[in-house]
Amino acid sequence: MTQDGSPEATGAASYDVAAIQDKWRPVWDKLDLFRADDSSPKEKRYALTMFPYPSGDLHMGHAEVMALHDVAARYWWMKGYEVLNPMGWDSFGLPAENAAIKNDEHPATYTYGNIETQYQSFKRYGTSFDWSRRFNTSDPEYYRWTQWLFLKFHEKGLAYRKRSPVNWCPNDQTVLANEQVVDGACERCGAEVTKRELTQWYFRTTEYAQELLDSLDDLAPTWPSKVVNAQRNWIGRSEGAHVSFEISGRDEPITVFTTRPDTIFGTTFMVVAVDAALAAELVTDEQRGAFEAYREEIRKASDIDRLATDRPKTGVDLGVVATNPVTGAQMPVWATDYVLADYGTGAVMGVPGGDQRDWEFATAMGLPIIRTTQTPDGFDGEAYAGEGATINSPAVGVDCALDLNGLDVSAAKSRAIAFLEEIGAGTGTVNFRLRDWLLSRQRYWGAPIPIIHCPVDGEVPVPAEQLPVLLPELKGADLKPKGTSPLGGAAEWVAVTCPTCGGPAERDTDTMDTFVDSSWYFFRYVSPQDTTQAFDSELANAWGPIDLYVGGDEHAVLHLLYSRFFTKALRDMGLITWDEPFSAYLSQGKVLNEGRKMSKSLGNGVNLGDQLDAFGVDAVRLTLVFASPPEDNIDWADVSPSGSLRFLQRAWRLSGDVESAAGASAADGDRALRQVTHRTIADADELVASHRFNVMVAKVMELVNATRKAIDSGCGPADPAVREATETVAILLSLVAPYTAEEMWEQLGHQPGIARVSWPEVDEALLVEDSVTAVIQIKGKVKARLEVAPDISEADLEAAALAEPSIAAQLDGQTVRKVIVRAPKLVNIVV
Repeated sequence: MTQDGSPEATGAASYDVAAIQDKWRPVWDKLDLFRADDSSPKEKRYALTMFPYPSGDLHMGHAEVMALHDVAARYWWMKGYEVLNPMGWDSFGLPAENAAIKNDEHPATYTYGNIETQYQSFKRYGTSFDWSRRFNTSDPEYYRWTQWLFLKFHEKGLAYRKRSPVNWCPNDQTVLANEQVVDGACERCGAEVTKRELTQWYFRTTEYAQELLDSLDDLAPTWPSKVVNAQRNWIGRSEGAHVSFEISGRDEPITVFTTRPDTIFGTTFMVVAVDAALAAELVTDEQRGAFEAYREEIRKASDIDRLATDRPKTGVDLGVVATNPVTGAQMPVWATDYVLADYGTGAVMGVPGGDQRDWEFATAMGLPIIRTTQTPDGFDGEAYAGEGATINSPAVGVDCALDLNGLDVSAAKSRAIAFLEEIGAGTGTVNFRLRDWLLSRQRYWGAPIPIIHCPVDGEVPVPAEQLPVLLPELKGADLKPKGTSPLGGAAEWVAVTCPTCGGPAERDTDTMDTFVDSSWYFFRYVSPQDTTQAFDSELANAWGPIDLYVGGDEHAVLHLLYSRFFTKALRDMGLITWDEPFSAYLSQGKVLNEGRKMSKSLGNGVNLGDQLDAFGVDAVRLTLVFASPPEDNIDWADVSPSGSLRFLQRAWRLSGDVESAAGASAADGDRALRQVTHRTIADADELVASHRFNVMVAKVMELVNATRKAIDSGCGPADPAVREATETVAILLSLVAPYTAEEMWEQLGHQPGIARVSWPEVDEALLVEDSVTAVIQIKGKVKARLEVAPDISEADLEAAALAEPSIAAQLDGQTVRKVIVRAPKLVNIVV
């Protein structure tokens, strides 16, 4: 069918989308085309896409990522690789639990029902997954090994428990990791996050902070720059010094971290995070009432709010003084909200001349301000943290063993650190913004933490032979969180015998964050039925690392950072040999509608099932791939699945028009069409490999048009070049529109299974152009065009241009001052 509906409309009725889909699904199931063979001698490729959460049926976002991912996976099969392309479900977590509470049912009922719904939708969508490897993270066979890995981390000192201020979601009634708080709100439900003092489990991600940062250099060429930068910023390496300050009435000094030890002469106060244990320890009895009232007020604010640059600076004097280790000067110590308890020691030296927040605090509280860096000429701001000569270090007339005046910032920092180390008051050090991963949750639907708390032996790991620690059967009101884990109410489950002493003990009642499940799932895919180990290390090393990971950039920090941490930890345990989980990462954009995120409340939601019913799977897939580069957003209001359907009908018609026999040699076929075909194959190869899938589709569309033109007005349907071109269309189209491609393949006389056909070979001779068009300009304006040999010399091209009759006529009587030649495509004559 043409764009206007004619003259091919008569054949369109035979292209029955639903019938073609129903025809090929059972055939593909029987052929089992995408089962990966661990023992295959072929080179291996591991294709992976982020597995879905079963919160309902597949949606438009799933449709986009699966369509993009499938192009790469199918391409690798055709290129001769053995491809591992698995799929499963990230099935623990809050949505299922909240739905179960609402409907008075068990979370598993909701979860596994949605998994079956999504599975059938995946099959309908024609994805090339190896379904023999599917699993769910909520299966006991899976979370047994999640618990086993937790115990391995615990054994290595990478899992530990401590009491500290934590992020608390009042809606979901659970703690959150720092990475799960977005703009002061829970990334799951959007509720404003508060602070609580709780004892929680952590993974020691900071143990790998430097390596996580350094390895980003290796990933930068194959990962999106915005994702790499997001991780760099979150890890947040800063160099500086730990400096010790003596505190009145306290035996031990306080150590603070500063990136600018050169500004120590400008320190006029100290501030301590109001919610840090240190603040409560330091405050005097006289100030305690005011301090506690202030602390209660600040606990209502999120970390994001507290760090906002436009937030007024507030605080309470703790009633104690600190001594500057270099000058001996005494300064007040304040509790404030703009310092966070989990940054270093929770205490910071106040340098108002060099830090804007300190400047604002000093101004608000009437504290002294001393500049220690010379500001540039014309500077009329407040705090200055840039480059410049050091001043007032020490002040004029002050005798001090350390003199930094006149040094630039770098030299002053080095000299200050050396002096602090000489007098035993500080050390040069590196600090990271990254904090350890808080992984315990006060919810039911997750993997129980396999630790037993014994009054005699303390924290006792559950013996490996007793794993998995199964969830007790709870539902209805028993599932509701009450500020503590619902598991605490399962008395018979909680009470247990200590494996070490045999006395009475209790199970840990928290469950693990679902990001723990998704931090290692790609290892399990290599041996998902293995009942003896978490994964087969030999197979993991044979298949890994993942060659291409496809997913959204909403996990630029969360999931990707945790997976990288897990991989490095498992490497150090000797379970794998690779350093990074994902060699290349393709981040797809979002599917919007009318410029906004799809939402029922906004009235702009688009149901994937409705689109598949209306236009067919292939048209939806083609639309999503062709709409834009993978990383860009797609606005469904601006695309045309109906246009995609018309193109597919047009491509499908080619296969019915071919009259030459299957296997016929195209060597003597129409050369012009063969040149287009082989150029398309070569271009598609490079475009798919570089993830420019939308441009590859455009090339296939051009080939369809060239083939139709050849049939209708050129070489005719019996020419073997037409068969070659049509077979190429079918093969390339199978990356995006598998149903249409399979139907074409059958009409062309081939057996089913186009997805496993080899990538077409390119005849390099056909890539050589017979001629190219040279543009002839006079004074920069195009005056003529010549068809010339691609290898024409500059001298011959100049001669041909000047001899061209139309050019000679226009030059008559004019003096040619200069001829600029860019063989074989341009001649510019200056007169």
